Amino acid sequence: MPVVWVIEPYRAGERNQVLALADSLLWPYEVKRLNYRKYEFLTNIFRGSDLRGIDVEASDTMAAPWPDLVMSSGMRNEAVCRWIQVQSGGRTKIVHVGNPWADPDRFDLVVTTPQYRIPDRPNVLQNSLTLNTVSKASLARSAEEWGSRLRGLPEPVLGVVIGGESGPFTFGRKAATRLAQAVNSKLADGGSALVTTSSRTSPEAARLFESWLSVPHQMYHWQANEPDNPYMGLLALADELVVTGDSISMLSEACATEKPVYMFDLGQGSLAMEESADGQFLDNDFRFGGVMYRFLMRFIWEKVSRDIRLVHRRLIAEGRAAWLGQAAPAKPGPSKDLDNAVERVLALFEAERPST
Repeated sequence: MPVVWVIEPYRAGERNQVLALADSLLWPYEVKRLNYRKYEFLTNIFRGSDLRGIDVEASDTMAAPWPDLVMSSGMRNEAVCRWIQVQSGGRTKIVHVGNPWADPDRFDLVVTTPQYRIPDRPNVLQNSLTLNTVSKASLARSAEEWGSRLRGLPEPVLGVVIGGESGPFTFGRKAATRLAQAVNSKLADGGSALVTTSSRTSPEAARLFESWLSVPHQMYHWQANEPDNPYMGLLALADELVVTGDSISMLSEACATEKPVYMFDLGQGSLAMEESADGQFLDNDFRFGGVMYRFLMRFIWEKVSRDIRLVHRRLIAEGRAAWLGQAAPAKPGPSKDLDNAVERVLALFEAERPST
């Protein structure tokens, strides 16, 4: 059985993806946590294979025997993974999840999604959605845990998951008002809303959204390090789901429920996520960072930006989601993304998946 190290990603979304893959392999693995130096970007931007970007004494020990497989995500960890591979005499295989900074050929396998625009190669797996742990079993557990607290609202129940600013898109006062009005319209014939914000949601926009919401509802305002977060309960108990289009991870988790999923477009008119969307330019929330990101996407090297609209288009094409206000999406069945990633990792070792 291969020896596996997970070089812990420093962003929560990437960390969840890598751990989901590691758990699904059914091989024991060891998590290595790193402490980064302030100038760590220098060794990464030049595709190094060294430990100069980390504080070795403050990080977990990395020494022989070297692993057969190392998995990670994020630019900061790439040089460390390559260093491990060098120490093993080239024997260690590297699996990178997400967007690699270095050329994909520097990895044995890259598991990615459309927004990063990674060219197709034999060692690149192009999934539709990010890896996650939402399953029938996890939803059943969450339904049992949260049922008594979240049930009791008029049915049908519409789950609403709100993100925030992401790249060129902004969830501000105007988008919050539009979303509330769209939810009111969707539930005009009855029903209720279960709502949660997220770490990127502006508190002002969240309060404005709730002030415009006229249907029966329960709303959770996200808090850091809150152990009693009802997010999974919402996914489990809602009949349909609305997710703001800025968050690929939340869209992935919503689609994993196999329930109807609607995407909310944060933009209008020429700034919309949906290519054919109507609306006035002035109906958009202004954010200077969003303007600069649009400039990057149009004129600067693609590596420094991402285009989440490519994920939206793929979900529409596969019948996994629809834009809010359009007809319900078809039921596409369970996602195979995690299974596909597991099979590609196993193929690196010409091994069969262990029995449970």
